[in-house]
Amino acid sequence: MSKVNSASLRIKRKARTRKRIHGTQQRPRLSVFRSDRHIYAQVIDDTAGKTLVSVHTFKKGGDERANVGRCSEIGKELATKCKEKNINQVVFDKNGYAYHGRIQALADGARENGLQF
Repeated sequence: MSKVNSASLRIKRKARTRKRIHGTQQRPRLSVFRSDRHIYAQVIDDTAGKTLVSVHTFKKGGDERANVGRCSEIGKELATKCKEKNINQVVFDKNGYAYHGRIQALADGARENGLQF
């Protein structure tokens, strides 16, 4: 019998949604990764296989955690960087995570600064 834990269930959910979600040059994919301490977000063009914009809370030697308030700021920063590169619309890939807490704060922050998804 295989051991089932929350991480393996998240990977299954991620695979199910990635079958349907695909980023293009006109509408790239906004992928979010959440660790225990930090959050990472990147905008990816899947057709070219390139990351266009990325932001995160990780700083070498820093002790800052990614709480809901900080994730909202990261979303706003991401939207600002996307505007600089003329990216207005994205496809949101929450990577198998539930849409609440830090993931929702990042998405709401990005929407506040004009990113559409």
